[in-house]
Amino acid sequence: MAREEIRLPEEQAPPAGEPVHLPGPSYLPVITGLGVTIVVIGIVISFLLVVLGGLITLGAVVRWISEAREEMSELPLEH
Repeated sequence: MAREEIRLPEEQAPPAGEPVHLPGPSYLPVITGLGVTIVVIGIVISFLLVVLGGLITLGAVVRWISEAREEMSELPLEH
């Protein structure tokens, strides 16, 4: 049994919904993951690595949040 596809003429098609916003590509999630990895390795090896990984993670997260806030401010206010 073949399944029939129902198509509406263009004038009867419902209007498209709101556009989907996707964030741009970013390296910050990778840097955050690297910082967390250094922290975990530093717990075993050296306190200096914990501090270094924490600073990398903190810097990446702060920058990531500021970029996200900047992108959100560019969206229309009607939502």
